[in-house]
Amino acid sequence: MQLQDILYSQGFGTRRICAGLIQQGYVQVDFGDGLANCDDALEDVAVHEGLHYSVQGVLWPYHAKAYVLLHKPAGYECSHKPSAWPSLYTLLPPPLRYRPQKSAVQGVQAVGRLDQDTTGMLVLTDDGPLIHRMSSPRHHVPKVYEVTTDDPLDDKQVQRLLEGVVLDDSPKPVKAAACVAVAAHHLRLTLTEGKYHQVKRMLAAVGNKVVGLHRSQIGAMPLPTDLAPGQWRWVNEDELKLLATND
Repeated sequence: MQLQDILYSQGFGTRRICAGLIQQGYVQVDFGDGLANCDDALEDVAVHEGLHYSVQGVLWPYHAKAYVLLHKPAGYECSHKPSAWPSLYTLLPPPLRYRPQKSAVQGVQAVGRLDQDTTGMLVLTDDGPLIHRMSSPRHHVPKVYEVTTDDPLDDKQVQRLLEGVVLDDSPKPVKAAACVAVAAHHLRLTLTEGKYHQVKRMLAAVGNKVVGLHRSQIGAMPLPTDLAPGQWRWVNEDELKLLATND
């Protein structure tokens, strides 16, 4: 693949911009013996997953598809066009936001949304089939939430959440896949579908109120303890399998 096409596919701008970065000496590629200067935009490079290159002094790995884990902080909307709060996409570097796509929206997309006041684990990718698999209720990929409640929890509330509650947009009861009262005001709730404001509405249906909400796990993968709020990192192949599992 031509070097300018590699940079273009990774979100560094139009092919003309990418060619300019290369010709001006801002790009280096690791061909196996460390980073080497490259100034020919048309140079053919044997591209492979994890190929390392540097653009303006920042080291990047090549990925045909981007898989990113973000620890979402409070006060950000999961939208490219937020209404009242900053977009969480501003927490990502420009190349992840501008990877070229066939659709009108460019870059990686969040797999499911978290409300602006909800924190925790969020996956972003430009892999459409994975987004569908992880989002579709048919695949039953579990999401675990740590819920802080306004009133103390009781066994009756936990049991009702496990048996199912009816929300105002559907007559079909919505059940928790798992539900444990960790402490008087701390509920660990596992869901396999993602309705609008689902956790808050389910707790309201059993006579309680959510005052804090944090997603701690997706699939079989917990949020890494070393990933601070607002930070992101690449997802490796083994983690990807854990994220998409419904075991």
